[in-house]
Amino acid sequence: MEKAQGKLIITKSLIASCFFCLIQCQEKKQEVIYQNVKNNTMQKTEISSILEKQIKKGAAEEYGSFSDYSEKDLNALVELEDSILQSNGYKNITNEQFAAKIEEIFGRKIDFTSSSNFLKIDTYNKCDKELSFVPLSAEYQNIYVSKNDKLISYFYPLPLLIDYQKTYPYLKKIEDNPIEIETNEGQQQVSRWKDIPNLKEQQKKNNQIVVARNMYLFNDNKAYVTWLVTQDPSFVKTLVKQFGYTKEPKFNALMMSDYLNKGQSSSDIGDIIFVKNCKGELEIRTELLKYIKEHTKSDENRLLNALENFGYALKDNTNFNADDKYKILAYIGNTVDPFYLNFAGINSGNAVWNAESVLYNSVVKDRNIIAVFQKNNYYGLPDLKDSLIRVQGIIDHESE
Repeated sequence: MEKAQGKLIITKSLIASCFFCLIQCQEKKQEVIYQNVKNNTMQKTEISSILEKQIKKGAAEEYGSFSDYSEKDLNALVELEDSILQSNGYKNITNEQFAAKIEEIFGRKIDFTSSSNFLKIDTYNKCDKELSFVPLSAEYQNIYVSKNDKLISYFYPLPLLIDYQKTYPYLKKIEDNPIEIETNEGQQQVSRWKDIPNLKEQQKKNNQIVVARNMYLFNDNKAYVTWLVTQDPSFVKTLVKQFGYTKEPKFNALMMSDYLNKGQSSSDIGDIIFVKNCKGELEIRTELLKYIKEHTKSDENRLLNALENFGYALKDNTNFNADDKYKILAYIGNTVDPFYLNFAGINSGNAVWNAESVLYNSVVKDRNIIAVFQKNNYYGLPDLKDSLIRVQGIIDHESE
């Protein structure tokens, strides 16, 4: 026991050391990035002019500080982020590789022949493809895809990413005086960037976010998975829930643990797993069903129960047509029923299993399910046919 605890302590210490090293390395590289920006005359001129404009407007979204941001602001941001990524070892990939990644992760196709450099991905409405340039705020959490630089980013104001007081010290004079605007309530003072108490911490965190997201998604750098899960969980859950990115097991675990921790209703789990795409077609996130199957035990079956309840309520669900419902039921039955048939060790003729079986209860109400499943070759699901045969045998025996 003591040896096991010792190993655990060593492991935790090693992980902590790795994170500390990662952060320290990024801070050192940040110095190089800013120096590179300062040495590049063209880049320095563009970024400094945009930065000056943004500093003059202040940091108060509610008073219109961000209202005149445009594609030029985003271009300057992406230039800076490209330097950050390159200094952190970001490997350039081909247009074809980048396009394949964006389609896999976000379900969007890139047209490299179009005049625009950007795609806007609305994290609240994935089907909204209209390009607009709106800075990051509580209301707008858009992700912008840069085709030229092959990276993704929120639309940060530059002062949220760069230590401008250190890199461009002459710009500090702009904030020596209050920023005042005229409103319906009279003259108001607008918050300056230097007034944000934790600005340096935000700059540091946003730099880390840019690096971690792009290094993981486009360079397949697994070293950033744990950082994303622990330090950028909202983004991870958005990837899974909104866009169906389920290839990373630790991301799926975060999504499912979040479901359990928040005590959500039974319908919520179905909303994560069974979704309609922008064409109105059913998509089933099989990796999440696999997670439920692998993490269900006799003393921990909350996810399985939630999936069962979603299946029981499926007949009243207006989001799906009849064919969709049959297919969803098949996937639920393929996940739920084997647990009661095999894992729980309950005899297939036991009334307790009958009560728990999604397939049993569904077939009792709709015998057409058997014919539909057979016609669709059981949707290629490995356990469905056996479960359905056993259910049919029980029902036939009861009807004798």
